[in-house]
Amino acid sequence: MPNALSRTRLIVFVRAPRPGFVKTRLAAALGVDAACAAYRELVDHLLPKLELPTLKVELRFTPDDAADELAPWLRPGWQLRPQGEGDLGARLERAVADSVAAGFSRCLIIGTDCPYLTSTDLNEAEAALDTHQVVLGPAVDGGYWLIGLCASSEGLFRDIPWSTGEVLATTLKAAQVAGLKVHLLRTLEDIDTAADWARYQQGRQIQP
Repeated sequence: MPNALSRTRLIVFVRAPRPGFVKTRLAAALGVDAACAAYRELVDHLLPKLELPTLKVELRFTPDDAADELAPWLRPGWQLRPQGEGDLGARLERAVADSVAAGFSRCLIIGTDCPYLTSTDLNEAEAALDTHQVVLGPAVDGGYWLIGLCASSEGLFRDIPWSTGEVLATTLKAAQVAGLKVHLLRTLEDIDTAADWARYQQGRQIQP
């Protein structure tokens, strides 16, 4: 059961860092080894931002036999669990259901493609669930880099055209139909293509 501090579960969808299995669009331009190294860099950049006292972190990994490969990314108190079978919607819905079964009334879900999110974004997302049923972090490509929801909102993962530019719009429409109040975070960019990666690298080089 969650304690008084850890009132929200943060679920991070991760993939085993295997060449040819991660960042496939990036690999088309950089090669599988360089794309895998980029993926590792993105994850290493993201994880320290997640160590917040009010969030109970769970890394949800795929494929299901990759626990040993993901274990080095765990921090004290974090959990590791396979995503299981099904499309992305089914795996997201299962993650929410498991979170509810563990005693959490709400959760935040992110991937590892958005290095620009900050702990402030996560704090805002968690706070928004005090007054909203859903919180979304819009992505430039038409998807979202974060979804936060209360236990009753799992249906937002059904009939979504995953991997298209209509993911956010379709999710917002589903929330509207269900009568759910939505809070939108700031719009950020995912890292999917060589151009995305180049902009990210350039930004890191000019940071003080």
